[in-house]
Amino acid sequence: MVEVSTSILNANEEEIIKTVYDLETAKTDYFHIDVMDGKFVKNDISEKMRKYTESIKNVSNIPLDVHLMVNNVEEYVKDYLDIGVNCITFHIEAYKNEMEVLKQISYIKQNNCKVGLAINPNTNIERVYEYIPYIHKVLIMTVEPGKGGQELLPQTIEKIANINKFIYENGYEVDIEVDGGINEKTSKQVIESGANILVAGSYIINSEDFEKAIKMIKQK
Repeated sequence: MVEVSTSILNANEEEIIKTVYDLETAKTDYFHIDVMDGKFVKNDISEKMRKYTESIKNVSNIPLDVHLMVNNVEEYVKDYLDIGVNCITFHIEAYKNEMEVLKQISYIKQNNCKVGLAINPNTNIERVYEYIPYIHKVLIMTVEPGKGGQELLPQTIEKIANINKFIYENGYEVDIEVDGGINEKTSKQVIESGANILVAGSYIINSEDFEKAIKMIKQK
């Protein structure tokens, strides 16, 4: 089953609660929270996204899907665990040490939260293989992280297919989430390659009909 995680990165701050209600009515499966620290990526929107997360938690039961694009993963993990989010995904590129990655994965799971591992477009997909048995999902960036509204990078399609093949051949139950440049055309490509959770921001938020936009990107 294909699910949609709607990124609220470009949502109007003054209308965030209305946007949340409208997206819930439109049957988004998750709210995608993009957290940037100004170091791992250029933009620093950490305070804004924390406020958004707290606001959503107070008015909606839709699962919160947090994507940490940060250097100090531990600091942000603790903050979002305190809010009570459903899944926290961090970047493999934020760590150089394998044991530190495993330690962070374990810590998140011990706090009754699902965990995902994200990978940038230029990082070899095989770097995440050893962690697949311990995580709930892998997030493949199909654009360079840090900015909304980019076009999907064609070379990332092969990465989706490769991780899907690895997961299938080894019998793992791990979601494949893709983030970046998702619309009614690119969604078909990533779904066919094996992705089952699609992050979409600009395509949905800028549409006149949230429900129609969500249905369009779920279609194969």
